[in-house]
Amino acid sequence: HVQLVESGGGSVQAGGSLRLSCAASGYTGSSNCMAWFRQAPGKEREGVAAIYTGGGSTYYADSVKGRFTISQDNAKNTVYLQMNSLKPEDTAMYYCAADYTVVAALEAYEYNYWGQGTQVTVS
Repeated sequence: HVQLVESGGGSVQAGGSLRLSCAASGYTGSSNCMAWFRQAPGKEREGVAAIYTGGGSTYYADSVKGRFTISQDNAKNTVYLQMNSLKPEDTAMYYCAADYTVVAALEAYEYNYWGQGTQVTVS
Protein backbone atom coordinates (compact mmCIF):
# COMPACT_ATOMS: atom_id res chain seq x y z
CA HIS A 1 0.00 0.00 0.00
CA VAL A 2 1.59 3.23 -1.19
CA GLN A 3 1.27 6.20 1.12
CA LEU A 4 2.53 9.73 0.53
CA VAL A 5 2.54 12.22 3.40
CA GLU A 6 3.28 15.89 2.79
CA SER A 7 4.42 18.40 5.37
CA GLY A 8 5.96 21.84 5.54
CA GLY A 9 3.20 24.06 4.27
CA GLY A 10 2.22 27.27 5.97
CA SER A 11 1.81 31.00 5.62
CA VAL A 12 4.64 33.26 4.52
CA GLN A 13 5.09 36.77 3.24
CA ALA A 14 5.94 37.45 -0.38
CA GLY A 15 9.63 36.94 -0.97
CA GLY A 16 9.89 34.34 1.74
CA SER A 17 10.72 30.64 1.57
CA LEU A 18 9.21 27.32 2.53
CA ARG A 19 10.34 23.73 2.17
CA LEU A 20 7.81 21.00 1.56
CA SER A 21 8.51 17.36 2.30
CA CYS A 22 6.88 14.23 0.92
CA ALA A 23 7.59 10.99 2.73
CA ALA A 24 6.76 7.85 0.78
CA SER A 25 6.05 4.44 2.22
CA GLY A 26 5.19 1.19 0.51
CA TYR A 27 6.71 2.64 -2.64
CA THR A 28 9.91 1.12 -3.92
CA GLY A 29 11.81 0.73 -7.11
CA SER A 30 14.63 2.41 -8.89
CA SER A 31 12.67 3.65 -11.85
CA ASN A 32 9.95 5.92 -10.69
CA CYS A 33 8.95 9.53 -10.64
CA MET A 34 7.82 11.78 -7.83
CA ALA A 35 6.33 15.19 -8.37
CA TRP A 36 4.71 18.19 -6.78
CA PHE A 37 1.44 19.61 -8.05
CA ARG A 38 -0.59 22.53 -6.84
CA GLN A 39 -4.17 23.59 -7.09
CA ALA A 40 -5.58 27.00 -6.28
CA PRO A 41 -9.31 27.54 -5.73
CA GLY A 42 -11.16 27.57 -9.04
CA LYS A 43 -8.11 26.48 -11.00
CA GLU A 44 -6.91 23.21 -12.44
CA ARG A 45 -4.22 21.18 -10.77
CA GLU A 46 -0.87 22.02 -12.31
CA GLY A 47 2.48 20.29 -12.25
CA VAL A 48 5.14 22.28 -10.43
CA ALA A 49 8.21 20.06 -10.32
CA ALA A 50 9.14 16.43 -10.81
CA ILE A 51 12.13 14.20 -10.28
CA TYR A 52 12.97 10.79 -11.67
CA THR A 53 14.29 9.10 -8.56
CA GLY A 54 16.53 6.68 -10.41
CA GLY A 55 18.55 9.07 -12.54
CA GLY A 56 17.77 12.33 -10.78
CA SER A 57 16.44 14.20 -13.81
CA THR A 58 14.26 17.12 -12.81
CA TYR A 59 11.51 19.09 -14.53
CA TYR A 60 9.90 22.39 -13.60
CA ALA A 61 6.96 24.47 -14.64
CA ASP A 62 8.04 27.72 -16.27
CA SER A 63 6.31 29.68 -13.52
CA VAL A 64 8.65 28.31 -10.84
CA LYS A 65 11.96 27.87 -12.67
CA GLY A 66 14.77 29.55 -10.82
CA ARG A 67 12.71 29.80 -7.61
CA PHE A 68 11.78 26.22 -6.73
CA THR A 69 14.07 23.22 -6.40
CA ILE A 70 13.00 19.59 -6.13
CA SER A 71 15.36 17.15 -4.49
CA GLN A 72 15.37 13.69 -2.97
CA ASP A 73 16.78 11.74 -0.09
CA ASN A 74 16.66 8.12 -1.19
CA ALA A 75 17.69 6.86 2.22
CA LYS A 76 14.60 8.47 3.71
CA ASN A 77 12.39 7.83 0.68
CA THR A 78 11.54 11.51 0.80
CA VAL A 79 11.25 14.22 -1.81
CA TYR A 80 11.53 17.90 -1.03
CA LEU A 81 10.39 21.10 -2.69
CA GLN A 82 12.40 24.14 -1.70
CA MET A 83 10.41 27.23 -2.57
CA ASN A 84 12.16 30.59 -2.58
CA SER A 85 11.08 34.08 -3.61
CA LEU A 86 7.48 33.10 -3.05
CA LYS A 87 4.76 35.14 -4.69
CA PRO A 88 1.06 35.51 -3.83
CA GLU A 89 0.26 33.56 -7.00
CA ASP A 90 2.06 30.56 -5.50
CA THR A 91 -0.77 30.27 -2.98
CA ALA A 92 -2.37 26.85 -3.41
CA MET A 93 -2.77 23.40 -1.97
CA TYR A 94 0.36 21.49 -2.83
CA TYR A 95 0.19 17.76 -3.50
CA CYS A 96 2.86 15.11 -3.76
CA ALA A 97 2.39 12.45 -6.43
CA ALA A 98 4.26 9.32 -7.43
CA ASP A 99 4.16 6.49 -9.90
CA TYR A 100 6.37 3.85 -11.42
CA THR A 101 6.18 4.63 -15.13
CA VAL A 102 5.82 8.26 -16.01
CA VAL A 103 6.38 9.84 -19.40
CA ALA A 104 4.99 13.35 -19.03
CA ALA A 105 6.33 14.19 -15.59
CA LEU A 106 4.23 17.31 -14.99
CA GLU A 107 0.91 15.84 -16.11
CA ALA A 108 -1.46 14.78 -13.34
CA TYR A 109 -2.96 11.91 -15.35
CA GLU A 110 0.38 10.10 -15.18
CA TYR A 111 0.14 9.54 -11.42
CA ASN A 112 -1.89 7.04 -9.46
CA TYR A 113 -0.56 7.81 -6.00
CA TRP A 114 -1.29 11.10 -4.27
CA GLY A 115 -0.80 12.63 -0.87
CA GLN A 116 -3.45 14.54 1.06
CA GLY A 117 -1.98 17.95 0.33
CA THR A 118 -0.44 20.77 2.33
CA GLN A 119 -1.57 24.38 2.13
CA VAL A 120 0.81 27.15 1.11
CA THR A 121 -0.37 30.74 1.54
CA VAL A 122 1.71 33.70 0.40
CA SER A 123 0.58 37.19 1.30
